[in-house]
Amino acid sequence: MRHDPNTHHRRSIRLQGYDYAQEGAYFVTICTHHRTCLFGEVVDSAMQLSGFGEIVQDCWFDIPAHFPYVELDAFVVMPNHVHGVIVIVDEEGRGKVCTAPTSGFGRSVAGSLSAIVGSFKSAVTKQINEIRKTPRMTIWQRGYYDHVIRDEEDLNRIRQYIVDNPAHWELDSENPVCAREKT
Repeated sequence: MRHDPNTHHRRSIRLQGYDYAQEGAYFVTICTHHRTCLFGEVVDSAMQLSGFGEIVQDCWFDIPAHFPYVELDAFVVMPNHVHGVIVIVDEEGRGKVCTAPTSGFGRSVAGSLSAIVGSFKSAVTKQINEIRKTPRMTIWQRGYYDHVIRDEEDLNRIRQYIVDNPAHWELDSENPVCAREKT
């Protein structure tokens, strides 16, 4: 099937005109393909990571090694998604100036939030697929959710949401058991 931009289009959920490479704090949620629970399970309101969940956690904590202008804040691995706060702190040393906030689907701007998330997703996918011996198997859903954190109150609310997420798993819309019970 040929691509027809009049019928095959995706609406971006990013803030139009916002430069996602600029300094700032960003809350991201990244879900697995088909919401498959790969990363462990919640037991007694605490997340118990599987081997794949440990890979996710290790790759997340490794982000600053690949993007030295990034600091990480609150983070949690859930059975089929992750929540985390990425802080872009230093425009110096990135070796580029971002003049275009977006460059279209499929192409992320170097140093931007989408480049960081894309690199993370790629690293996790590569390692999990090597273990499973399933090259090119999809691990993540396309895209991710982001929220530009605007102030300290917003950041503190998001930190608490991330910390509390495992305790609320039974009611979480990302929980496939919960979703089945609603239908």
